[in-house]
Amino acid sequence: MTVRPALLARRERYERVTDGWVDNTHEDALTHTVRIADPDRAVEVAIVARTSPTYEIREARCRALAGDLSPAVTAGLPRLAGTAMVAGLTRRVAEVTGPGAGAALVLDATIEAARLARQVAKLPRERAERAREGAWACWQLDTDGWIDLPDSCFTYSDAGRALFASRTVVCQSGPDLYSPRPGQRRVFVRRKVARLERADGTLSLFHSMHDDVHGFEIRYEVDTASGRIVSAQSLTPKLPYLGICSEPQRRIEALVGETLDDGLRKRIQTHLGGASGCAQLYDLTADLLKLVRA
Repeated sequence: MTVRPALLARRERYERVTDGWVDNTHEDALTHTVRIADPDRAVEVAIVARTSPTYEIREARCRALAGDLSPAVTAGLPRLAGTAMVAGLTRRVAEVTGPGAGAALVLDATIEAARLARQVAKLPRERAERAREGAWACWQLDTDGWIDLPDSCFTYSDAGRALFASRTVVCQSGPDLYSPRPGQRRVFVRRKVARLERADGTLSLFHSMHDDVHGFEIRYEVDTASGRIVSAQSLTPKLPYLGICSEPQRRIEALVGETLDDGLRKRIQTHLGGASGCAQLYDLTADLLKLVRA
C-alpha cells in the first residue's frame, strides 16, 4: 500500500500546534482551555467541567482564532453541557457540532480538554500537601483524585506499584495539581507539536508533548511505497514517575514492521496501551495516525 496523507496533498510538510492549560475558576469545577493551530485555521475551545469521578461538562464554547469556523459548530458546542468527558465523548461532540468547517479541529480540541481533566484534581488542601512527602504519596493521591487511573497504564498497575519497594522513584507533581489555590491560573500548562513530513520516499511522523510533568518526543519513519514503519523512537526528558514510567517506553519498538493501514489505530492498543503500556505514548501515536488517515 502507498501512503499518501491528504494533509500533504498540497504541501511537503504539515504541522499542528496544540496549547492547553487549566484554570481554577470555580469552587467545584475547572476550566480547560485548548488552542489548536495548523496551516488552514486555528480554534480555541474552553470547557468548564467538574473533576473526577463525573467529569461533567458545565459549560462549553469555541471560537475561531484564524480561518473559517462554521456557525453551526460554535452554536452547537454549548450543547455539551451535562455531558461527561468519558467514553462516547467523540460521538457526542460530532452530534452537536455537525460536519461543518473547523468541526474536526474543534473535536480534537475537546478531546484534548478531556485529557487535561486527568491532570488537575480538587482534593482537600490538607490531603494535597502530602505531595511534598515524595513519589509514593503522590501515587496514592493520583488514585484518590482520578477514578479511572487504576490499570490505565503500567504506572498504575500492580506491577508498577510494586516497583516503589525496589527502586528510587522521582515524581514531578506538587500540591497545586491536587488542590489548586483559589482563582489560580494556569495550574497546568501543556504544549504539543505534531508534524508530518515527506521526503525521498519516506514519511516522517513526529509528535512532542511538554508540560508540568511530561516530556515526550516520538518519531516514526515510514516507507511510503509499502506503508511499513521502518523506525520508531521515543525520547522522554521528563516523566511523571521517573523509575516507573520509563519501563513501558521501549514498547514503541514493537511498531517497527507494522503497516499504516486502517486497523493500526486499534492494534496499537496491544502494543502501547493497557496496564502494561503508557497512556501518553498511546495517545501521541494514535493522534499521529489520525492525522495520517485524515
